[in-house]
Amino acid sequence: MSQVVITYCKPCGYLKRAQAAAEALDTRLGIAPELVPGKGGVYRVTVDGQVVAAKSRQGFPDPDEIVEAVAASLT
Repeated sequence: MSQVVITYCKPCGYLKRAQAAAEALDTRLGIAPELVPGKGGVYRVTVDGQVVAAKSRQGFPDPDEIVEAVAASLT
């Protein structure tokens, strides 16, 4: 089984965003990702160490985009 990790900036208050993505992954793919607090504005989703979704200048990936990116990386 692949390891899915959501790293989020705890001081920035990104926990709720990470929890929403984790819930979407669990509901739609049956994957319970590990939530890892970080700092420095980080918000990144990795599958087996490879970044599949992350915060960019355009904003945050929404839960649907994260589910799609994780699903695509598992095929």
